[in-house]
Amino acid sequence: YYTSIPGSCNFETQDQEWTAVCGLTQDPTDDFDWNISNSAVMGQAGPHTDHTPGKGQRFLYVNSSTQKEGNRARIITTKFFPASLGVCRVRFWFWMFASRQTGILKVYTVEEHGMDILMWSSSRNEENKW
Repeated sequence: YYTSIPGSCNFETQDQEWTAVCGLTQDPTDDFDWNISNSAVMGQAGPHTDHTPGKGQRFLYVNSSTQKEGNRARIITTKFFPASLGVCRVRFWFWMFASRQTGILKVYTVEEHGMDILMWSSSRNEENKW
């Protein structure tokens, strides 16, 4: 489900349709995939609600408990967003709490020649909130 902001998505779609609906794709060269779920399915292993105000329930997650150190799960936007002359913002909410095997969450942009540029990362066990 989109809002008027380019690239915006709240993941309130049916099952695995989120990639097409949200303009994202799984990286075929990574080690494992992102999935969509809701708090009822995740139980104690995940957040109690998603970040969307109102009736929102769905979010993306990775199950890091079955992975080896160094494994990557990566999603990519399916369309390019042109560079802005002013301030360009990437905004998202994340929850990475209560796992001994929490990895590093990273956000990259890709410059015009295809080189990945790390824009942000977090490896801390954050508080139990979005």
